[in-house]
Amino acid sequence: MKYWIIVLLLLVGNVSFGQDQPQTPATGQQQPTAGQVLSMHYARTYQAGIRYNDYNVAKHALINILVENPQNDSILYSLSLLYYQMQNYTSAALTARDVLAMNPDNIGALEIAAVSYDNIGAKDKALETYESLYLKTDDFNTLYKIAFLQYELKNYTESKTNADILLGKKDIEEMKAVYNLSDGSQKEYPIKAALINLKGLIAAEQGDKAAAKSFYEQAIQIAPDFQLAKDNLAALK
Repeated sequence: MKYWIIVLLLLVGNVSFGQDQPQTPATGQQQPTAGQVLSMHYARTYQAGIRYNDYNVAKHALINILVENPQNDSILYSLSLLYYQMQNYTSAALTARDVLAMNPDNIGALEIAAVSYDNIGAKDKALETYESLYLKTDDFNTLYKIAFLQYELKNYTESKTNADILLGKKDIEEMKAVYNLSDGSQKEYPIKAALINLKGLIAAEQGDKAAAKSFYEQAIQIAPDFQLAKDNLAALK
């Protein structure tokens, strides 16, 4: 976040003082306009809000900066990132969408939009955005998320295909997936086990209980403490 404070101050400085400005008759020196003075004031307010972990103050400051500089997609992206960090996923998705309308190649905005859509339950939009992100990044974790979203949306053939693509990656043995446990804690499991468990879920949904059982058992063999796979196997029985 400190990086974005510096970037934001530079951006506001460029927007505020890089344009033609009135000159005082006495000195001939350029003077900032009222809007430019406001932008710099709110940039400093934003910095103070971030410093003291007061995201509401920082958000208010960013919105005011954006009002004075509506065409600056970097300021809008900073606002979207802040909404995301505040877990205000609806506002994060809306601002990220507007960033992408101005700059379709903004990878950060694509990721914010995808995660935010997922968190507010807009699974179709999340999948569409993750797919756009994957086309630009060829990222392993993005395809992993796509496979699970496709399962949730009952696109079983596509989900299984992507799971198999990931299982065929040469570094699959080293990859981990983080799961939220029932007690609120988190635990890492091998991604390979998670993907094989996913194939078990798909098989079960398609009525192939024998294949589902085999996949769950394979997942448990890889990660003996993988409770989700154990639960799935127990439910199958």
